[in-house]
Formats: sequence, structure tokens, C-alpha cells
Amino acid sequence: MCRRADTGSVAGMIEVAELTKRYGSTLAVDQLSFTVRPGQVTGFLGPNGAGKSTTMRTVLGLDNPTSGRTLVNGKRYAEIRWPLHEVGALLDAAAVHGGRRAADHLYCLARANRIGRARVTEVIEQVGLGGVARKRIGGFSLGMKQRLGVAAALLGDPGVLLFDEPVNGLDPEGIRWIRELMRALASEGRTVLVSSHLMSEMALTADHVLVLGRGRLVTETSMTDLLARFNRDVLVRTPRPAELSAALEAAGAVVLTDPDGALSVTGCDAVAIGDIAVRHGIAVHELTPRSASLEEAYLEITDESVQYRAGLEGSVR
Repeated sequence: MCRRADTGSVAGMIEVAELTKRYGSTLAVDQLSFTVRPGQVTGFLGPNGAGKSTTMRTVLGLDNPTSGRTLVNGKRYAEIRWPLHEVGALLDAAAVHGGRRAADHLYCLARANRIGRARVTEVIEQVGLGGVARKRIGGFSLGMKQRLGVAAALLGDPGVLLFDEPVNGLDPEGIRWIRELMRALASEGRTVLVSSHLMSEMALTADHVLVLGRGRLVTETSMTDLLARFNRDVLVRTPRPAELSAALEAAGAVVLTDPDGALSVTGCDAVAIGDIAVRHGIAVHELTPRSASLEEAYLEITDESVQYRAGLEGSVR
């Protein structure tokens, strides 16, 4: 379900324009601009202190920008009359009243946004908390609180969703569930912005990525293009490795032989390698381009933006 704002702007968009946020002498966000569009999961990545949570808080009206603006569906969050119907968010799963029962917590949110009780029951079941709906939140594990936070975000069936570290405290089944949920929400035409430090999970979840460093946008690209940018080599298996190595090196490639006899080729892409093998009548049994993992690409991109870096020399005693 994608909604259209009264302003006529594109439905389900988050717009951040020249956003700057200072806390005293600390510059948390520095002239940041980007747009999050519907129909895809957008990963919001960056080291600790990069400004991700501050940006999300500003989008949701929890912090006021020092300058610039943030809009949802063409409006400031404070201008949205029934916000849960347009925007759902999970920023801090622990920010709930521990003495309140799970269902009652959701009932309060629902009533404030003119949402019926039947919807509360529906989202409780959707996130797998049906069996503990009448239990007090103070006894919940972090993973259960995360599920409750997701239920609150989904309560108004919004077109825009923001999740800050949603897999914290979840077991493997829960991580897979949240991944599939976010992808399903995006496939319905919703806008999904999710921050996470779990790079392996982001590689499976996000279609598009925004990478921040020290409050600025370092890069914005599709997940596919980001990983392609960090291609490492091509793995080649052939029954005639010595002959193919010589042919590739003559064409300017660098060839290393792995312990199992496979070739690791740089300086020549898979298509060129295949053409060279055909010209020399050499059979090829495997031809696999190998790119860096998202974690490797992310660490290279953000290396100069890391604010808190631990020493690697010596040991902890």
C-alpha cells in the first residue's frame, strides 16, 4: 500500500535535504541530502557516530534540524495528523513501559491514531507474540521487545517504515523473519529504510544502500553496483592450467595458482578469459567472478570515516 500526500509529491518517499544537526559543538549531520524511494529496501550504513540514528530521529520529528529539512510524503512529520497511518518506525525496542502489557501498549498507540482493536490483534499475531500478548513487557527478552516494536511500526499499515538495528536480540529464525518481512513490505510498494551493522544480513536484505561517514553521504548506489565496484578476481578451473595461464599472462593478466590447482585471475574479466580459452582450444570447467563481500566493501569505503577505532596491537590482559 503506497500513499500519496496531499501535496502531490511521490507517494511513500522520505526526503532529506541539506540536513545539518549540531549538539552544542558536536556536528552530528553535515549538509546531508538523499531520497528514499518506494518499492525497495534501502540499507542505511555507516560507522558508529556517522549520523544514522540522528537522521532517523530528525525524520520522525524527535530532533529538530539545525538547518535543512526532512519530509515524509512531502510533509514534515509534525504536520501529519495521524502519523501511524503514514509512517511506522522502530528506533529503540527498549523504550517501552515495562509495567504495561504488550497488547495494552499497542492499544494505547492505536487509540491515539484512530486504529481499531482488531488491528492490534492482527499485528500481534503477525509478529509472533500472540501467546504473550497479556504479559508485561518488563519480562520480555530483547528479541521479544524487537518484535513488539515491529508490531507498533506496522500498526497503522503505513506506506513508509524506518527500522534502526531491527535484528538486535533476535535469534536466527527471528533474523530470517525480519529479513523476509522487510522484503515483503518493499514488494508491496512501501518505502523501507533500515540501518544495521550486520553486513551479512544487509547483503541479503537491501536493494539500495546509503553509506554515511562523519555525518556526510559517502556513497549511494544499488547493492549490485556496490559489490561489482569491488570485484577481486576471477576463479578459473581448467584441465590445462599451465597453458591457459601462459595465454592469459600474454594478454596482460596476472594469474596465481591456488593450492587445489584453480587459477585466480586479475586484470582480465570473465568474458575475456572465456574468449582467450576458446581461441587456444582450452576447455574451461568453471569461470566465476569473485567480488568482495559487503563487509569488505563497506570497510574500504568507510575506512577514513571511522570515529572510534580500537588498537589491534598487543592483547587484553
